[in-house]
Amino acid sequence: MATKQIFVNLPVKDLPKSKVFFEALGYSFNPQFTDENAACLVISDTIYAMLLTEEFFKRFTSKEIVDAKKSTEVLVCLSTESRAEVDDLVRKAVAAGGRVYNDPQDHGFMYGHGFEDLDGHQWELAFMEPSHVQ
Repeated sequence: MATKQIFVNLPVKDLPKSKVFFEALGYSFNPQFTDENAACLVISDTIYAMLLTEEFFKRFTSKEIVDAKKSTEVLVCLSTESRAEVDDLVRKAVAAGGRVYNDPQDHGFMYGHGFEDLDGHQWELAFMEPSHVQ
């Protein structure tokens, strides 16, 4: 079976500011799929987030765009390689203008924390001890 990829599409109010925000977290963008309407955020070799200007996003749906600063429709959760990486990404997000919306969750074998990006989208970060994953 071929490797599956995921492209999470998120509307953003200010694409250049959103790009600067995610670059501050250490992520890059695929220039082949980035222009004035969209930016392809590379999270891993199989995970991408398409940051779309709100006007461009509206081309793909007839529904109203949710204001993610007021309502939540989805939590994007990314795995990390360590607890330190969770904390580091949250710290970088806050320094880049994001905000923390909850306290870290420590369940012993699993640790998580998260942040809101500039548009209010919630990003969860999780580390699970490898010995607990079957």
